[in-house]
Amino acid sequence: RLTTEGDCRDVVRCDRAGVAGTIRLASVKCPSGLAFDLERQTCDWKASVNNCDRLSKPRLAKPNLHTLEPVCPDGQLQCGSGECIAREFFCDSRQDCQDGSDENVCRGDEDPNKSDVCNPAECFLPDCFCSADGTSAPGIAEGVLEIASVPMMITVNFNGAVNDDNVQELYNKLFHIERLNPNGCTAKGTFFVSHKYTNYSAVQELHRKGHEIGVFSITNDEDAKYWTEGSYDTWLAEMAGDRLIIERFANITDGTVVGVRAPYLLVGGNEQFNMMTDQFFAYDSSISAPLSRVPLWPYTLHYRMPHKCHGNAQNCPSRSHPIWEMPINELDRRDDPEFDENLTGCHLVSSCSNIYHKEQFRQLLQHNFERHYGTNKAPLSLSFDPSWLLANTGFNDVLDDWMNHVLNTYTDVYFVTELQVIQWMQNPTSTQNLRDFAEWKEKCTVQGQPHCQLPNACPLETRELPGETHRLHTCLDCPKSYPWIQDPTGDGFSY
Repeated sequence: RLTTEGDCRDVVRCDRAGVAGTIRLASVKCPSGLAFDLERQTCDWKASVNNCDRLSKPRLAKPNLHTLEPVCPDGQLQCGSGECIAREFFCDSRQDCQDGSDENVCRGDEDPNKSDVCNPAECFLPDCFCSADGTSAPGIAEGVLEIASVPMMITVNFNGAVNDDNVQELYNKLFHIERLNPNGCTAKGTFFVSHKYTNYSAVQELHRKGHEIGVFSITNDEDAKYWTEGSYDTWLAEMAGDRLIIERFANITDGTVVGVRAPYLLVGGNEQFNMMTDQFFAYDSSISAPLSRVPLWPYTLHYRMPHKCHGNAQNCPSRSHPIWEMPINELDRRDDPEFDENLTGCHLVSSCSNIYHKEQFRQLLQHNFERHYGTNKAPLSLSFDPSWLLANTGFNDVLDDWMNHVLNTYTDVYFVTELQVIQWMQNPTSTQNLRDFAEWKEKCTVQGQPHCQLPNACPLETRELPGETHRLHTCLDCPKSYPWIQDPTGDGFSY
């Protein structure tokens, strides 16, 4: 930016004139109503840009990791400012170089201490799973299973608040007592629950019926950097705090809330996964895998991810973590995959911006199912914002009808939770023997009445959200305050 005066639309940037031309300064002007965001280096709505008072984005110093001749003793690397420090000091959340460059190469493949590539000779189920390119199903390489006897698992996931509207109009329609998998158990889903506006008596009922509950944060903060650059304590408060709220007010006492999905799929790097390890979370499902001919199977993060860190300004973990990653394979959203030009994939079904009509939605579901089923049977992740399904008239009917079609057509396709996918991968079992697969028989078909027909509708406030009153619906007694990030129990004091 040449000035902080004006409407924040005009900037200049380095540009090259032609393929081999000279580097020059070129002017950029955002369209009317937009402003230039220095951090993201793009035009955005004026209300979303909060750096119009700054002229430039500071350039981060980088260390000299690749030199023609060694410049440091063994076990040391050179800072951008010239001095040598021990390799283990890089990316330890403390600036050891004079210019701080040791903390500026910590994402993905940049990290000098990044985890090793997959070594199948040292990675064994049930705790560790990896393959060279991420496409191999468990049990195949060992000769235990053939691909024809691997079940096709579909995970239907929902992100956000659970309330009466999406339970009555959507979840009860998709997951009812007559919708049975081939083993005779009801189809199951996974719900990554955020706190605000959630009805915890409804969460309790979903859990009673055998669905999986995961965490999606307390605040759902819209600032991307809050997540991608979030500290260990930020992730602890948001995710462990969210689990504490869910377990307490939905009365979930069996320790099954073990999955994390980051808001907006904004991954928090090693800080997020260090927290997850310490807090005994079993898996993350926030990392998307780029659209490819053969989709990826889930993997553990003991070794390096088998795909690139996908997305703008993402912060994928670079170190080794004993955590399962349930990658979201991007969906092919072309109307006619035979003839249409290539389009970028979409991770959440509700982020497929070209899907407007029911026929397109049905085609999207069927084509991507066939992509997975016809190659390596990697689990198909169908992730939704429930409001998208309800806002697009008839889309919930399309999903309902398609689930019927799949279960009536195939004898080896199962609608399961994320945790059930891990359970199968830890003990690969052929489709012929799945009827007796004990891990999938728990809460096989659940009938009976909810724990409470009339939950307490607690009108609550918290000093963290001054001037706001929120209703917390729970079968348990009302807390003193509305639970929030510094007071997740609602007892009125910080933890």
